[in-house]
Amino acid sequence: MKTKASAKKRFVKTGSGKIKRKHAYKSHILTKKSTKRKRNLTYFTIIDKADEKTIRSMIR
Repeated sequence: MKTKASAKKRFVKTGSGKIKRKHAYKSHILTKKSTKRKRNLTYFTIIDKADEKTIRSMIR
């Protein structure tokens, strides 16, 4: 991430304090990806524990 403003746009805090993010690989070259794969990329996921400290400091 370049700036804290960009991190604010990419991550969302949940009610329990976890941080959600969108999946990558859903923006282009979608014809060769299966429908199941594209559908699963639609949903949010929780960030990895290794990145949590960094991201929390950026989105305070």
